[in-house]
Amino acid sequence: MKTELLGAFAALALVAGVAPAAAQTVEFTLINESSQALHYFYTSPSNDNNWGYDLLGDSGTLEPGYNGNVTIGDGSEECIYDFKFVMDSGAELIEPGIDICELGSYTITD
Repeated sequence: MKTELLGAFAALALVAGVAPAAAQTVEFTLINESSQALHYFYTSPSNDNNWGYDLLGDSGTLEPGYNGNVTIGDGSEECIYDFKFVMDSGAELIEPGIDICELGSYTITD
Protein backbone atom coordinates (compact mmCIF):
# COMPACT_ATOMS: atom_id res chain seq x y z
CA MET A 1 0.00 0.00 0.00
CA LYS A 2 2.87 2.39 0.74
CA THR A 3 4.15 1.88 -2.80
CA GLU A 4 0.73 2.74 -4.28
CA LEU A 5 0.54 5.95 -2.22
CA LEU A 6 4.06 7.00 -3.20
CA GLY A 7 3.19 6.35 -6.84
CA ALA A 8 0.04 8.48 -6.54
CA PHE A 9 2.00 11.38 -4.98
CA ALA A 10 4.67 11.14 -7.67
CA ALA A 11 1.99 11.28 -10.39
CA LEU A 12 0.36 14.28 -8.71
CA ALA A 13 3.72 16.09 -8.52
CA LEU A 14 4.36 15.36 -12.20
CA VAL A 15 0.95 16.75 -13.23
CA ALA A 16 1.46 19.88 -11.10
CA GLY A 17 4.88 20.39 -12.69
CA VAL A 18 3.53 20.51 -16.25
CA ALA A 19 0.50 22.70 -15.55
CA PRO A 20 0.55 25.96 -17.58
CA ALA A 21 1.52 29.15 -15.80
CA ALA A 22 -1.39 31.35 -14.79
CA ALA A 23 -2.04 34.45 -16.86
CA GLN A 24 -1.19 37.63 -15.02
CA THR A 25 -2.93 40.88 -14.32
CA VAL A 26 -0.60 43.85 -13.88
CA GLU A 27 -1.48 47.26 -12.44
CA PHE A 28 0.58 50.45 -12.48
CA THR A 29 0.13 54.23 -12.34
CA LEU A 30 0.27 56.19 -15.61
CA ILE A 31 1.38 59.79 -15.05
CA ASN A 32 0.93 62.47 -17.71
CA GLU A 33 3.61 65.14 -17.24
CA SER A 34 3.45 66.19 -20.90
CA SER A 35 1.89 69.40 -22.20
CA GLN A 36 -0.90 67.51 -24.04
CA ALA A 37 -3.83 65.32 -23.11
CA LEU A 38 -3.45 61.61 -23.77
CA HIS A 39 -6.41 60.34 -25.80
CA TYR A 40 -5.46 56.73 -26.57
CA PHE A 41 -3.21 54.21 -24.83
CA TYR A 42 -2.55 50.83 -26.43
CA THR A 43 -0.38 47.98 -25.20
CA SER A 44 0.83 44.74 -26.68
CA PRO A 45 3.26 42.02 -25.64
CA SER A 46 6.49 42.79 -27.51
CA ASN A 47 6.29 39.44 -29.31
CA ASP A 48 2.83 40.30 -30.73
CA ASN A 49 2.41 42.48 -33.83
CA ASN A 50 -1.13 43.62 -32.96
CA TRP A 51 -2.08 46.40 -30.56
CA GLY A 52 -4.66 45.63 -27.89
CA TYR A 53 -7.71 47.76 -27.25
CA ASP A 54 -7.52 51.36 -26.00
CA LEU A 55 -6.98 51.16 -22.24
CA LEU A 56 -8.49 54.63 -21.72
CA GLY A 57 -11.81 53.47 -23.14
CA ASP A 58 -14.25 55.26 -25.43
CA SER A 59 -14.45 58.48 -23.46
CA GLY A 60 -11.18 58.35 -21.52
CA THR A 61 -8.61 61.13 -21.59
CA LEU A 62 -5.65 61.67 -19.29
CA GLU A 63 -5.11 65.41 -19.01
CA PRO A 64 -1.66 66.97 -18.41
CA GLY A 65 -0.71 66.92 -14.74
CA TYR A 66 -2.99 63.98 -13.91
CA ASN A 67 -2.42 60.29 -13.33
CA GLY A 68 -4.54 57.17 -13.43
CA ASN A 69 -4.37 53.50 -12.61
CA VAL A 70 -3.83 51.13 -15.52
CA THR A 71 -4.72 47.45 -15.47
CA ILE A 72 -3.35 45.07 -18.09
CA GLY A 73 -5.22 41.80 -17.85
CA ASP A 74 -5.10 40.48 -21.40
CA GLY A 75 -4.33 36.89 -20.46
CA SER A 76 -0.70 37.07 -21.52
CA GLU A 77 2.08 35.51 -19.48
CA GLU A 78 4.62 37.95 -20.97
CA CYS A 79 6.33 40.75 -19.01
CA ILE A 80 7.85 42.73 -21.88
CA TYR A 81 5.30 45.02 -23.56
CA ASP A 82 5.24 47.82 -26.10
CA PHE A 83 3.22 50.97 -25.34
CA LYS A 84 1.57 53.26 -27.89
CA PHE A 85 0.36 56.70 -26.80
CA VAL A 86 -1.75 58.98 -29.01
CA MET A 87 -1.79 62.57 -27.83
CA ASP A 88 -4.30 65.41 -28.32
CA SER A 89 -2.40 66.69 -31.39
CA GLY A 90 -2.53 63.24 -33.00
CA ALA A 91 1.17 62.67 -32.32
CA GLU A 92 2.00 59.03 -31.63
CA LEU A 93 4.70 57.82 -29.29
CA ILE A 94 5.72 54.17 -29.26
CA GLU A 95 7.80 52.91 -26.36
CA PRO A 96 9.07 49.35 -26.94
CA GLY A 97 10.29 46.81 -24.42
CA ILE A 98 8.69 47.97 -21.14
CA ASP A 99 8.88 45.37 -18.35
CA ILE A 100 5.38 45.62 -16.90
CA CYS A 101 6.12 42.97 -14.25
CA GLU A 102 8.56 45.38 -12.59
CA LEU A 103 6.64 48.58 -13.36
CA GLY A 104 5.15 50.60 -10.50
CA SER A 105 4.51 53.70 -12.58
CA TYR A 106 5.16 55.12 -16.03
CA THR A 107 5.49 58.84 -16.79
CA ILE A 108 4.74 60.48 -20.16
CA THR A 109 6.75 63.64 -20.83
CA ASP A 110 7.29 65.95 -23.82
